[in-house]
Amino acid sequence: MKKVVLDTNILVSALLSPYGSPAKVFDHVLNGSVVMCYDSRVIAEYQEVLVRPKFCFDKQAVRQVMNFIVNTGISVVPFPVADVFEDEDDKVFYEVAKTAKAHLVTGNIRHFPSIPWVMEPQEY
Repeated sequence: MKKVVLDTNILVSALLSPYGSPAKVFDHVLNGSVVMCYDSRVIAEYQEVLVRPKFCFDKQAVRQVMNFIVNTGISVVPFPVADVFEDEDDKVFYEVAKTAKAHLVTGNIRHFPSIPWVMEPQEY
């Protein structure tokens, strides 16, 4: 089973633009060919960001997306990593992906170590 961790920017982009590379990655999740991995911190960040007024996402739609992720994904208890990140909020996604042995898809590739399982959406 293929596993993926989506940085928040990928999830937001997928919901804003249904035809872009992030949406194509999320389509794999929706059709079941890829399973999302997450922990409580990832879910909390998704929740917080998706309800921001600037995105104008329907609250019911956000609830449906969040329920789908939680109900079809894999909850992970990640191992902490000692790596120092420019933005420590990014470390959460890295820790979950590393623990789950999943790909990490992000629009901010420069914020992460240069390793094969961290990639941009068009690479996935």
